[in-house]
Amino acid sequence: MELAKKIIGAELELFEKHFKEAVKSRVSLLDRIMQYIVKRKGKQMRPMFVLLSAKLNGEINDSSYRAASLVELLHTATLVHDDVVDDALERRGMFSINALWKNKIAVLVGDYLLSKGLLLSLENKDFTILSILSSAVKKMSEGELLQIEKTRNLNFDESIYYEIINGKTASLLASSCAAGASSVTQDETLIQRMRDFGENVGMAFQIKDDLFDYGEASIGKPTGNDIKEKKLTLPLIHILQKVAPALKKQIIYIVKNNNNDKEKVKFVIDHVVQYGGIDYATHKMIEYRDKALLLLHQFPASETRDALEELVRYTTDRKF
Repeated sequence: MELAKKIIGAELELFEKHFKEAVKSRVSLLDRIMQYIVKRKGKQMRPMFVLLSAKLNGEINDSSYRAASLVELLHTATLVHDDVVDDALERRGMFSINALWKNKIAVLVGDYLLSKGLLLSLENKDFTILSILSSAVKKMSEGELLQIEKTRNLNFDESIYYEIINGKTASLLASSCAAGASSVTQDETLIQRMRDFGENVGMAFQIKDDLFDYGEASIGKPTGNDIKEKKLTLPLIHILQKVAPALKKQIIYIVKNNNNDKEKVKFVIDHVVQYGGIDYATHKMIEYRDKALLLLHQFPASETRDALEELVRYTTDRKF
């Protein structure tokens, strides 16, 4: 991500000022929590995609910064709510909001962040950008609920998996890129191309995330965590279509009933590796990455295009 930081380093600093201003509150408890949220910022990939998408299609302006702030507000709100739903006590190596201030406050904090995002766009009449990102929030909720619904019977195919990750992950990255482009151009063809580009990056990103669950890298969550949470991801879905019925039944039983038994979880992971689940999912991830790069290369060569390509490759090459 070094080239991206070099090209839009000054813009990212300005974005951070915009974001800090956007989350301020006159309620002392809320303001303290907002300062904590700002302090534990992540890699800021989504704001980078917004600003680089804007720069690829025109000149970064105030609307671009507001779009990046809106994306970060919505993303942070969903993370706060996710931690409550998952009863997670850590986020990015720091305590989650619900761990420090309990669930009731965490839910209200998520609501506050959502409302601040809506007001930021409405007060500045960024209606198109608000529409683009509101659609993403709807899809994210649908994706999470679809995953919960399908997890109950643990018997769905690849198409459902793609529908789930398209909603819960790819939709926000797609909307980030579309919002960035929309802040500098009204050309619907360019905006749609950026949306498609972001969607493919998001699909590759989530498959990479799911692959981490079968590796040994230190990634902030235990290996086998998805199995413990009874989540079917692509490596496991693929091998369930290949193994003998008896073994399939055994694996599903473990995921349903023995998902906290380390040896049983290892048994599942070993079979996913043995039957090619990792290789298959890696191949699909690369397919999505290459689709994104194909769309990106429809734009003229530039440092900005190179920076976006570097970000795309980072999503699939990252170690955490």
